[in-house]
Amino acid sequence: MSDFYLQNGVLHAESLPLPELAEQFGTPCFVYSRAVIERNWRAFTALLPEPHRVCFAVKANSNLAVLQILARLGAGFDVVSGGEIARVLKAGGKADRIVFSGVAKSDAEIREGLQLGIGQFNVESIAELEQISRIAEALDKTARISLRVNPDVDAKTHPYIATGLEQNKFGIPMVDALPAYQLAARLPGLDIVGVDCHIGSQLTELQPFMDATDRMLALVDTLAEHGIEIRHLDMGGGLGVRYGDETPPPVGDYIQALLKKLESRPELALYLEPGRAIVANAGILLTRVQSLKSNGRKTFVMVDAGMNDLIRPSLYQAWHDIVNVTPSPQAPFDCDVVGPVCETGDFLGQNRQIAASAGDLLAVKSAGAYGFVMSSNYNSRPRPPEVLVDGDQAWLVRARETRDDLWRSESLIP
Repeated sequence: MSDFYLQNGVLHAESLPLPELAEQFGTPCFVYSRAVIERNWRAFTALLPEPHRVCFAVKANSNLAVLQILARLGAGFDVVSGGEIARVLKAGGKADRIVFSGVAKSDAEIREGLQLGIGQFNVESIAELEQISRIAEALDKTARISLRVNPDVDAKTHPYIATGLEQNKFGIPMVDALPAYQLAARLPGLDIVGVDCHIGSQLTELQPFMDATDRMLALVDTLAEHGIEIRHLDMGGGLGVRYGDETPPPVGDYIQALLKKLESRPELALYLEPGRAIVANAGILLTRVQSLKSNGRKTFVMVDAGMNDLIRPSLYQAWHDIVNVTPSPQAPFDCDVVGPVCETGDFLGQNRQIAASAGDLLAVKSAGAYGFVMSSNYNSRPRPPEVLVDGDQAWLVRARETRDDLWRSESLIP
C-alpha cells in the first residue's frame, strides 16, 4: 500500500505534490510517508498481540525519525550493531525490546548491550556463546539468549540476501543445535529464552517460511526432550514487497500461516523481525533529469542520483519502478536511467520505457528500505537529505551533506 499517488497528473506524497518538495529540499532526495510506515506496522501488530512480538529490522532504515515513529507505536527493534542500539535509544526505543542479531559482535558491543539491559542476544556461533558468557559473568549480569539456527532452507531469493543455507555465514547448523543449546545451559551468565532463524530477504512465497518453521519446531521438541524449555520462536523477517510484478503473500496470510503452526503450542510466543515490509514502499528517491544522450544504439536518461545514493540496482540487480512525477509531452522511449558516478554499474534502471526530458523530475519508487542506509560518499558526492511527509507537512529529518562534511573527520599532514 502506498500514499504516493497521482492527483491532477502530478505525483504526491500524502497531501504534498512532489515538485514542491523537490523545490524546497533539492534533488536527489529521499521522501518517506509516515502514514505508510504506520499502516504497514499495524498490519503486523494487529495479528500479533503480546506475548508475540514484532521487532523492526533497523538495518532497513535507521533514520531517527523513522525509528521514533515506530518507538511511539511500542515497537521492538532488531539490531545488528552497537551503533544501531544507540540509534534506537536516541529515538526513544526501549532497551528491553531490543534483539541484538548479527555475526562478529565485539566485546564492547556485548558489554554495552548487557549494561543497558537489552532484551536478548541472537547468538550466531559457539564462539559467540562462550564470548557472551565470559563477559556476562565478568559483569555479574545474565544475558538472555536465543541461538540462531540455520535450517538449510532455500529461500529462493537473490544469493546475496539468502541467509539460511549451509554455505551462508549466518547461524549454527541444525546438526549442531542440540549440543550448542546443551553447552548454553551449562555456561554461566546465560538465560535461554528462544530459538531463532532467518532464511533470507525479499521472499515472495510462503512455503520456505513454512518449511523453516517445521524444522525449528522440531528442534523445540528435541530441546524439550532434553530438559531445555523454549519461550519463543523467532522466525526473523524476510517477507517480500512488490517492486514490480512480484506477488508476495499479504501480511495477514503470512502471519496466520505461521500462527497455525503454533496452534498446539500456547506456551510459545512468535517473534518476527520485518524491515523491508514496513518501510520499502513508504519511501521514494526523487531525482532530476540532467540530460539525454544517445549513442545510436541506446538512449541514456542521465539523472543527478547515482549508485552512491541507491546501490540496490547495481549490487542486487534490483528493479525499482521509475516514473515521471509530472505529465510529459514526450512519448515513452526505451532507455537506461543512469547517474553521474564514474562506473558502468552506475544505473537506477535499465531497459525502461520512460517519457522524460532534461529538467524533468523522476521518482524511483520503493526506495524506503536499503536506500539511504546503504548510501556512500563515493566520488566525493555528499549524501542526499531525507524528508518525512505527514499529511500536509514535510519534515527535514536528515539534512543534505555539505562538501565540508565530506572531509570533516580527515586531516592534512604537516
